[in-house]
Parts: sequence; structure tokens; C-alpha cells
Amino acid sequence: MSTTRQDVAIIGGGVIGCAAAYFLKLVGVGRVTVIEPDPTYAKASSPVATGGCRRLFARPENIRMSQFSIDFFKAFETHTDVDVQWKEGGYLFVVTAGHEKVLEQNYRTEKDLGVKVELLGAKEIAKRYPWMRNDDLALGVLSPEDGWLDPNSVLQGFRKKAQALGAAFVKDRVVDVYTSGSRVTELEIGSGQRIEAETVINAAGCWAASVAKLAGMDLPVNPMRRFEHYVELGDPLPPMPLIKDPERLVIRPEGKGYAVGLVDGREPRGFNYELDPSWFERVVWPALASRIPAFEKLKLKREWAGLYDECELDGNMILGNWPGRLDNFYVACGFSGHGLMHAPAVGRALAELIVKGRFETLDLARMNYQRVLDKKPYGETGIL
Repeated sequence: MSTTRQDVAIIGGGVIGCAAAYFLKLVGVGRVTVIEPDPTYAKASSPVATGGCRRLFARPENIRMSQFSIDFFKAFETHTDVDVQWKEGGYLFVVTAGHEKVLEQNYRTEKDLGVKVELLGAKEIAKRYPWMRNDDLALGVLSPEDGWLDPNSVLQGFRKKAQALGAAFVKDRVVDVYTSGSRVTELEIGSGQRIEAETVINAAGCWAASVAKLAGMDLPVNPMRRFEHYVELGDPLPPMPLIKDPERLVIRPEGKGYAVGLVDGREPRGFNYELDPSWFERVVWPALASRIPAFEKLKLKREWAGLYDECELDGNMILGNWPGRLDNFYVACGFSGHGLMHAPAVGRALAELIVKGRFETLDLARMNYQRVLDKKPYGETGIL
């Protein structure tokens, strides 16, 4: 049985794993290997993501991660030679009466952190978006400099640049994790080969919990199915931001049409990639037509299913090690739909933790594993 030695072994070659590899190589880490069983990414979350990137959050950490990541995406081609097709269409969150306080509080936090954001009353919403039903809306928050991009370009850009910088990619799956004292010593992959690493990153997405369990670590992360739909209208609407309404309906322009979706948080957890055609007919279309009457006459062109790596504790990522128990085993998972938009910030943070032993540019300590052990959620408020 052969053994290779690495400085950092990354389990999972999705957007988080590739971003980590890129930033680690950027700061001069020598031997970095990414273990990914499917380089076609047929069942990965990132290529089928919505692609939205926003600063509209309640928690300062999420806002600051978005600030760094969006700036990085805008210059992505200079970093990686890949164009992510950034579209700065803006984000608009709207709420009904009784929920204004949360949106106002988030607005103040965003404003204090330097986000360009506008608070819109019901009359202003009606004036700016007359084609949208607004009689039930009380307040909106618009972030005009947010937007969306092509998810697969982000993934491929990070992967190709990490390879160009010297990161190795192994097509295989981790089947066992060996520990000694408070350290992971080796990983065993399906071929029977063992990988000895100074540091291990678990960026396995929806599979992160099963990988962690091999090392004796419990993660409250499960796969949750969600659907995305692409529709077209006979007469396109005026330019519009990405809209998220009280029903969790998401609408954004995409090419000649619109990408739409409505996540069901009650969806049974598990690796289910089957499409449910009735979901669009029963739930999404009626919600679309109710919010924007023009969608009554839409044409459904495509739809697909993907998975969120849902953090059941609080919907926020888990980032860090298990001090004293697994000191050199870092998890980066549980993004609950925010992994793509925060990948640059997370990749940079992991590189800092591993090389410097601490967060340097952005303190993400409150997202650590300790809150899982303590059962102390650090969740978002308002619309997710």
C-alpha cells in the first residue's frame, strides 16, 4: 500500500475545496491535493446553483464575506483567466406588514458596514416596480450593487487556476480517516492508497457529515433537495433586480428569460435528485403569477434539481477545527445555499487558519464548530 505525503489534503473538489486550494497555493503552501470522486460534478451543488450574490444579511460575518467575495468575483477573470459573467442587477427583498422591524434592523447593520442599500416604502415599491403586485407589501430593501453570475464558471475557474498554481487533483473517494491523539494522520482513498497530510480540510458539501464521522466528529449537516426553473415570457418585463418575496419566491433575469425557484424547507433530507414536476405547477407558478401577473403566461423551458448542504443548527456555515480533539482537521460545510457566493472569502479564511493559525482579514470565529458542541445557534434573521 503506497502512501503520499501532503501539506494539505482537501476532501471535496467543489467550489469550496477548489477555492481553498487556490488560496493555499497563492500564499505559497507547497503540496496541496484535492480529492474529488467526480470531476464531471454531475451531482455537485455549485453548477446547479442560482448564482446570486448578495450583501443582504443580518450577521456581520456574512455581510463582510459577501463584500470580499463580490469584489473578487468582479475581478475574477484577472485572478483566474475565467469570466464568470457577473451581472450587477441588484437584489430586492420585500416583506409584508409585521416584518418591517427585522428588515429595518438588517438595513441598519448593512448600512453601518458600508453596503450601498436603500429602504423602500410601499409607495416607492409600487412606483419603481408597477408590474409587480405590491398591495400586500409594507417594506423593501434594495442593494443595487449585488447581482448574479455563472456558477459553473466560478467552480471551473478556481479549479483550473489551483491546478495551474500546482495543486494536484485526485479522482477518488475518501473511505477512511486515521487519527492519533488529537490529529488526523492519514486518509485512505478507494484505490487503497493512503495520503499523509499535515492538515486536512473537509469540504465535501452534502457528504461532509459522513466524512467527518469517519474521524469521530458529528456535523448537523444534511442534503436538502431544491429545484430551479428557467422560464420565458412572450413580452419580457423591464430590467429587474433579483426579487425575494415573503413566500421565499426567488425571481431573477437569466438570458432571454428568468430563473425562478421556491425552496421548501420541509423537504425530507437525503440524496434525492429526482425532479417533481408537480412542484412547479402546484407551488412555484401560482406564487409567480400572484407576485408578478405577467408570469401567468410563462413558458417553462427547463428545470432541474440540486442539493443544499443544510446546517440544521442555524442555517449558517460551520468553519473550523475541533480544538483538542481534531486540531488539524478543518471543516467547511453547512452553507445552506450560500456556499457559492461566499467561496472566495471561505477559501481565504481557510488559508489563513492553516498558514497563520488564526483569522487575519475577517474574524469568522463565531462560525466555528464549538457552537455545534455548545448547541448555541448563530443564525440569520429575516429573509433567507
